[in-house]
Amino acid sequence: MDAVINRLKNYLNQAIIGQDTLTDRLLVALIADGHVLLEGPPGIAKTTAAKALAQSIDSQFHRIQFTPDLLPGDVTGSEIYQQETGQFQFIPGPIINNIVLADEINRAPAKVQSALLEAMGERQVTVGNKSYQLPELFFVIATQNPIEQEGTYPLPEAQLDRFIMKLKVGYPNAEDELKVLRLVRNQSANKVVLESPNCTEADILTLRKQALGLYMAEAIEEYIVQLVMATRHPEHYLGDKVNLIDFGASPRATIALDRCSRAHALLKGEQFVTPDDVRAVAHDVLRHRIIPSFEAEAKGYTSDTLLDQLIERVPVA
Repeated sequence: MDAVINRLKNYLNQAIIGQDTLTDRLLVALIADGHVLLEGPPGIAKTTAAKALAQSIDSQFHRIQFTPDLLPGDVTGSEIYQQETGQFQFIPGPIINNIVLADEINRAPAKVQSALLEAMGERQVTVGNKSYQLPELFFVIATQNPIEQEGTYPLPEAQLDRFIMKLKVGYPNAEDELKVLRLVRNQSANKVVLESPNCTEADILTLRKQALGLYMAEAIEEYIVQLVMATRHPEHYLGDKVNLIDFGASPRATIALDRCSRAHALLKGEQFVTPDDVRAVAHDVLRHRIIPSFEAEAKGYTSDTLLDQLIERVPVA
C-alpha cells in the first residue's frame, strides 16, 4: 500500500501546487473515513483540490453548487411518478456518489444543509418512507467562503461536529503562485497531462483497514483523551480564572482524533502512532468543535490560539 500512497501524493502535489498541507489532510480525512470542511477565500484551489482527489481514484464524483433556492430533494433525489406504470420511482440525487463536492455549503438554507449532514452521519438518505444506502466509499468535501456573509446561512456549531476535520486554506507564496500560473497556462495549451495514479475504491478501503490496525500505545490513547478533556476544562491548563471556552469538544472529537492520528501515521509510513501524529492533526480536528467564550474573544483568543496553548501544556502520559 505504500506504493498507492506515494502515487496519490505525487498526483495531488502535481495537480495542486503550493497546498501540500491541504492535500495531505484530504488524504488523512479520506483514510480516516470522515468528511472535511474547507474554509478559505475564493480562488485558492479548494474546488480544484476536491476534483483532483476524485480524479485520482476510480470512483464516482459529483459536484453540488449550493444556492439559496436549492431544495433537499435536489441533493438526496426524489420520487417521480411514472405514468406508464402508475407507480413512484426513486431518482437518485447527486449525493449518491463516492466523492461529493458540496461547494459553498453556507449558501444553502438549513433544510438543504440538514439533508446533506444527515447523509454524512447516517450514510443513507430517506425519501418518502424508504431509506437508500450510500456507497461504502462515501466522502464529502464541503467548502465555504468566510469573507462574504451576505446571503449565507452559517452552519451551527453542533452541525460542524459532523465534519471530521475543518481545514483553513490560505494563499500560496509568490514562488508557488508562479508555478500555478505556468501550470494552468500549459494545461490550457494541452502541454501538460497528469498521469492518473490508477487508485481504486478497494485500495482506499484497504488503507482504512491498515490505519485502524496500526499499533497505538495506551499512553497515546490517554493523551488523546486528555487533549479533548482539556478543551472542556481549560482552566486546569491555562491558569486563567475566567473560563475561556464555553463548550469543549464532544466524544466524537476523541474518535476523530484517534482515526486521523492513525491515518497521519500511515501516510508517513509509520508502523505505530506517535504523539507527533496526534499533534499534527489536533488543530484540524478540534478547531470547529470548541466555542471560545466572550471573555476569550475579548482577550484576542481564537480557537487555534487556545488549542496552541492546550497542546503545549497537556503532557503525554
